[in-house]
Amino acid sequence: MTDTSHTGTEHLDRSTSTFPELPELHRQLREGQLTSVSLTRRCLDRIELVDPLVRAVLAVDDSALEQAAQADRRYAAGAERGPLDGIPVLVKDNIDTAGLAGTAGSRLLAGNPPRRDAGIVNRLRAAGAVVLGKTNLSEWSNFRSTQATEGWSGAGGQTRNPYRLDRSPGGSSAGSAVAVATGMAPLALGTETDGSIVGPAGLCGVVGVKPETGLLPLDGIVPISPVQDTVGVLAARLGDAALAMAALTGRPPADPDPAMLRVGLWRVPRMPGAVDAVLDSAVQALRSAGVAVVPIDLTLDRQTVEDGLLAMYAEFRPGLETYLRGRPGGPQTLAELIEGNRADPVELSLFDQDLFEQAQLIGEAERAKAGLARQSSREQARKLLDRTMRRYGVQAVLAATNEPAPVIDYELGDPGTPGSSTPAALAGYPNISLPVGHFRELPVGLSVFGPPTLDRLLPVALRLAEACAVRRIPALR
Repeated sequence: MTDTSHTGTEHLDRSTSTFPELPELHRQLREGQLTSVSLTRRCLDRIELVDPLVRAVLAVDDSALEQAAQADRRYAAGAERGPLDGIPVLVKDNIDTAGLAGTAGSRLLAGNPPRRDAGIVNRLRAAGAVVLGKTNLSEWSNFRSTQATEGWSGAGGQTRNPYRLDRSPGGSSAGSAVAVATGMAPLALGTETDGSIVGPAGLCGVVGVKPETGLLPLDGIVPISPVQDTVGVLAARLGDAALAMAALTGRPPADPDPAMLRVGLWRVPRMPGAVDAVLDSAVQALRSAGVAVVPIDLTLDRQTVEDGLLAMYAEFRPGLETYLRGRPGGPQTLAELIEGNRADPVELSLFDQDLFEQAQLIGEAERAKAGLARQSSREQARKLLDRTMRRYGVQAVLAATNEPAPVIDYELGDPGTPGSSTPAALAGYPNISLPVGHFRELPVGLSVFGPPTLDRLLPVALRLAEACAVRRIPALR
């Protein structure tokens, strides 16, 4: 690991939880007012200072400062690679990084790191980003037990919400959301099957961008459903996340939609009344900015949800075992994981593995039926969103991402509170969560979805973020 001499603004305060906007960081790096080494060192210091409270970071990359020094040399030579060059990024630990962690939160994979980078990490490195380390997550992306506690893993322990340390950070991309919220890195990667990016983003007061399925590569990522999984970005601001997505996809950065916007507001059934006050404040801000907001109904058919769940159960074991075969030296089958968990003193100490056990029992006949169920679920979810947007004449749907974060409770597990992520998840459409307010210090996010592609959703979401995004610095108490 190579260090460089202190230059530029090396005095960056490690106690602050905010960064300049990504374009400003890029400008300072390009003009020599800031070095990537100083920026990376500030992130490492911040991890050392704050992570003992929140346990968001599972592993730090020992080569981070050398990666940063390489970026500084590129800038000095006029060969910088774009807006992510020299920018520290944390990566969820179900995404492979060669030689570093790669646990999916499980002690059974610890000590046997991946040999290759995931496709999305290759893109990060090609863009010049500094891979700072790996973030904790809900173990196996919250697909081990129906009684799981979000943000807990055997490998990383319990990640905590930085706004109230006794509260849930959500999951499964808990560590990525908390790390960005507390200023450990400007950007983090997360993954989502249904709510695992937007949920913790909402609960932790940051932006979460979940793109449409297929936009970014999934190779080298521990799967739940190869059909429904996505990888996306968490950031403090939507503009920063949008620039990161542009760099990762090779597409031009999005600009806010200059047109007159009309959006539909869906009030999710059973969402606590505390959320309504936050929504009403956001709607008032949007209307003051000239955005038309109309109430809509969005009823997801029960059969559509059940078909999606059936398919996910059936898709899990084949996808997981294909991944495990690429990790020699560790468990190779779901059956081996089940037995390994039973033998481990920590893994089943708080909750069981009923989802693993149910997935293990699914046979080929059920798996064949599940393929048809997946097709039907996706078609119905897409028809619902497409028809709803046409019926009300709206460019996007708005809904509360989350209720205020619940208390972490190992006896009762997570309460299974309602969210708004499922329609877009089943459809394979993008979803963006914006921080728009707080209830008793706890963040509430606003999800924006409906269009089938991120190219169509981002301009609308950027315009909405300009009008109603509200973020406070977490109290860490």
